[in-house]
Amino acid sequence: MNYYLDVLKKYTVFSGRARRQEYWMFFLFNLAAVIVVAILDAVLGTSPWLYALYFLGTFLPNLAVTVRRLHDTGKSGWWIFIGAVPLVGFIWMIVLLATEGNDQPNAYGLNPKAVQA
Repeated sequence: MNYYLDVLKKYTVFSGRARRQEYWMFFLFNLAAVIVVAILDAVLGTSPWLYALYFLGTFLPNLAVTVRRLHDTGKSGWWIFIGAVPLVGFIWMIVLLATEGNDQPNAYGLNPKAVQA
C-alpha cells in the first residue's frame, strides 16, 4: 500500500527515476481500485461518475510515475507517446516499462535501487 500512497504523494514529480517495483505495485493497486470503483458505480447506479472522479484523481500520478519509470530506463518522458502507435505501440510500451533500469546514474538521476539499499 505504501507504493500506492508514495506515488500519490509525488503526483506532480516528473523528474527523477522510479523502480520497476514502484511502478508495477502502483499499477496493481490502481487496477484493484478501478475494479472496486467500477463495482461501486454499478451497485449505486452512478455509472460512470465515480469512475470518472477516480480517473481524474489518479491521472497525474499515473502519468508522473510512468515518466519516472521511463527515465529509469534512460528514455525521455516523451516516449510515453509510443503507446499511441497502433498495434505495436502498446506492446513496446509494456516492454519499456518492464525493462530493468540502468545500474549507473543517468541524465535523470541516481539509480533508485542504489539509493534505497
